[in-house]
Amino acid sequence: MTFATDNLVFDPQIIRRFDISGPRYTSYPTADRFVEAFDAEALKLWLGKRNIGGISRPISLYFHIPFCNTICYYCACNKIITKDHGRSAKYIKYLGKEMALQDQYLDGDREVTQLHWGGGTPTFLSHDEMRQLMAMTRQHFKLADNAEISIEVDPRKVDRETVALLGELGFNRMSLGVQDFDERVQVAVNRVQSEEETFNVMDAARKNGFQSISIDLIYGLPQQTLMGFNRTLERVLAMDPDRLSIYNYAHLPNHFKPQRRIHEDQLPHPDTKLQILSLAIRKLTEAGYVFIGMDHFAKPNDELAIAQRQGRLHRNFQGYSTHADCDMLSFGISSIAKVGPTYSQNVRTLDEYYDSLDNGILPVLRGIELTADDLLRRSIIQALMCHFEISIESIEIAHLIDFKHYFAEELSDLAEMERAGLVKVDDKWITVLPPGRLLVRAISMVFDKYLRADRQRTRYSKVI
Repeated sequence: MTFATDNLVFDPQIIRRFDISGPRYTSYPTADRFVEAFDAEALKLWLGKRNIGGISRPISLYFHIPFCNTICYYCACNKIITKDHGRSAKYIKYLGKEMALQDQYLDGDREVTQLHWGGGTPTFLSHDEMRQLMAMTRQHFKLADNAEISIEVDPRKVDRETVALLGELGFNRMSLGVQDFDERVQVAVNRVQSEEETFNVMDAARKNGFQSISIDLIYGLPQQTLMGFNRTLERVLAMDPDRLSIYNYAHLPNHFKPQRRIHEDQLPHPDTKLQILSLAIRKLTEAGYVFIGMDHFAKPNDELAIAQRQGRLHRNFQGYSTHADCDMLSFGISSIAKVGPTYSQNVRTLDEYYDSLDNGILPVLRGIELTADDLLRRSIIQALMCHFEISIESIEIAHLIDFKHYFAEELSDLAEMERAGLVKVDDKWITVLPPGRLLVRAISMVFDKYLRADRQRTRYSKVI
């Protein structure tokens, strides 16, 4: 069934036609294009260049906490399943070592406008470990008075006392993993979580001053049905979160071992997945949520919706963000940093991480220094993903190019999407039309030079 909202058209025939595999564009170039030639010495160099010209960007901090008590079969994150809290105590100590080491090379102001703890399960940490990590952070950085300080929370592992501590430590935003309240789905993915647990955490967060609460759902999980997900949506909407993310489950068992425990014959049919997505979009928009992009929805007065209206929306490794001009410094295994025109990713295992820091070396596995072409294409993909339009004149002025000549091949490829009603191309603008907004990843892929040279996309998830 085709239907339209104010800024979105859901057309299943168009979606089936253009539903290809591709990146989520939390960066460009994407992390799989990073190279090992960009190493610790390269990151040191760029940390020291932050204040070139006397101006340094604000800082966004990311801490990867990889530990989980139990495994969720759908998960594709870099995680360590353990019940041994001695492992997290050691890890916190080494996060402090990494901060101190970066501090030696870091030039410019140290004011932080954003901070995020992700995982894994950040609330695996004990209360003392949480206090210790935040104290070390404040030792090396200055958190702005209005900083966005956020954390990913597993409601099964958090009580009201922990939420109160998070508020005391300065956290003011929270993302809650729910995925689905249907008990059959929860059993199939090894994540049994009650509505009461979820509601209690949300209630405690509101009572402790959290300004924005987000809920994550996933469609396409085993045993999922249209009726079951409808009940989940009704229960979630009754909890009145500020934001919702509805992610597509990408079944890639060859890439992510835990997914091998999911029985493929229990996965919903592709048509059922489309019906679930259609239902979710309709119910969320009817409830007043604004479609931000890809899989994100927010209330009209939420910061993401305001940032989108004001043209300030940005996309980074945590998804959509309200701060476009930050350098992102990242800590912990597999975390990804963005400093100036570079990206760098840390080593993936604890042994490599500890060994590198014990030797006084930044634990960089790989990275990339962006070329002028990378920066140009990144600006285009960012504009499409965040604002659904490109000002051709602005791109030409900023990057000193003739757009139509430079992107002749890309504009030719866009012609099919234009005929299908996904985009409109004229002399001044490229605009993603409402039927194309759910497919913005596929549209953005047209401008990805690396994908043009490498059509092998099995490592990516489907757009829808």
